Amino acid sequence: MEDCAQSPLIAMDKNELFKALMPSFFDVVKILLTAVIILVVTKLQLVSDKLSALLIALPLTSILAMIWMRHEAKVAEQATRIESIANHAYYTFWFVLPTMPMFLVIPWMLRKGHGFYFTLGVNALLTTVLFWLLVVTLKKFTSIELMS
Repeated sequence: MEDCAQSPLIAMDKNELFKALMPSFFDVVKILLTAVIILVVTKLQLVSDKLSALLIALPLTSILAMIWMRHEAKVAEQATRIESIANHAYYTFWFVLPTMPMFLVIPWMLRKGHGFYFTLGVNALLTTVLFWLLVVTLKKFTSIELMS
């Protein structure tokens, strides 16, 4: 997939960049809604591990991000925004792959008696290594460039 045209941050002057990065009321609503979803899922875990895991497994973050992207677009930018959303979904697929082993390694390590934070650290390192292996493999054997 082709990336969208030149990044808008590159073409912005300091005032435009400041304005773009300044949180709006809509940004605050997005933060609050996202926080509520995380809170509900973590509270639900107290009742049902499986239901909580199911909700976490749903791509809620990506779906919310795509909704936010769609609604932030100006009418004149819709085609570019739709391409950006398509790119987001496409690259999310590839970025999720190296995280999958973590969901098997974490329970295995915890059940073997490893400490929680040690387990998280090892899995963060494992995921990083797998991510870079995926980047190198895709670049060598396909036309997909995750880090260009």
